[in-house]
Formats: sequence, C-alpha cells, structure tokens
Amino acid sequence: MTISIPDLDRYILFYKPYGVLCQFTDNSRGENKRPTLKEYIPIASVYPVGRLDLDSEGLLLLTNNGRLQHSLSHPKFAHPRTYWVQVERIPDKEALDRLRAGVYIKNYRTRKAIVRKLPQEPTLPPRNPPIRYRKNVPTSWLEITLTEGRNRQVRRMTAAVGYPTLRLVRLKIGIGITQLSLDGLSPGQWRYATTSETKTLQNLC
Repeated sequence: MTISIPDLDRYILFYKPYGVLCQFTDNSRGENKRPTLKEYIPIASVYPVGRLDLDSEGLLLLTNNGRLQHSLSHPKFAHPRTYWVQVERIPDKEALDRLRAGVYIKNYRTRKAIVRKLPQEPTLPPRNPPIRYRKNVPTSWLEITLTEGRNRQVRRMTAAVGYPTLRLVRLKIGIGITQLSLDGLSPGQWRYATTSETKTLQNLC
C-alpha cells in the first residue's frame, strides 16, 4: 500500500539491492518484469536523486524536492560519492594511479578520483545471486570516491585500466561535512533522513 502524507519535503535513504530497477515502474514488455522501487518504498511522489544501475547496489537518496535533485545530480556541484568495488584480479600501482588521475572513456576524461585498495574484503551482505567466481582468477576490493556520476562510470573506469568490475556497492554520498551512508540499513530497507541530515539537505536548496 502506498502511503500518502502531507505535501512536505521528504528525504529517504534506501539500500537498493542488486537487480532492482532505480525507478518505480518497469516499462519492459513480456514476462521478464524486474523488481522496482515500488516494491520497497510505499511513499508517494518521491524520486531518486541520481541513479544506480540494475546490477549495482547500495545507497540511494529519494526526495520530492526538485531543487535538491538538481543540486545533487548536476556535475558542477561535485558532491562526492564513495563506492566499494570488487574487481577481477589485483590492480597494480600503475592502474590505481591512472584511476586517481582520470581515465579516458570514449572521448571523455574522468575527473580525479580518490582510490585505495582495501586490505581485506569488506563486510557486506551476500549478493543474490552471488558473483561468478573463477578458481584461478583472484579478486580484490577498491574504495573509489568520485565527484561525478556518468552512466556506468565506475565500471567503465576499472575496465579501462584492465580490471573489470564484478560487484559495485555505493556506500556514501557527501553533502558538505555530512555523509549520508548505509549505516543501519540492510538491502531492501529504507529510512527517513534524520533531523540533522534533513537540515543539511534543505540548506543545499
């Protein structure tokens, strides 16, 4: 059931699971309908700020505040977004430095990024379905912070330096000194922004 509440600014943090469309309807035809946000968030008139691909997981911010959608989605505002990225094989220093400096994707060079190799696999809920492991091909995890969000950018960046992305989870969205994060959420769960988070978001407008 969809909940209709008074027409106030609403801010929702959602842990998008793998395989869920980042929209409220699936326009595909036939029997292969995919899960959408409607199956998880029963709040009317909120929309995602930015997107996460079908095969990506993690933090999604939804709001009914159009000014905020513009402020957070437009590249010129450069709000940092932090991801944990599982890649095929073990990136060397040259590959990491290329990611940090910016890589060419088609005719575009990405902005500088903050990239570090995680010392061990992070604690995350299992993905359903799990990634396909290859016995003789190791994997590793990177933490990547970007200030832009072009279509499938992280995947294209790691592929450009020779290390395809296997799993991608967005952890945080930076708003000034405030970090919106997945803390306290499991895949498929959502919560309203706290009072302090709401104030920070409203100040962007």
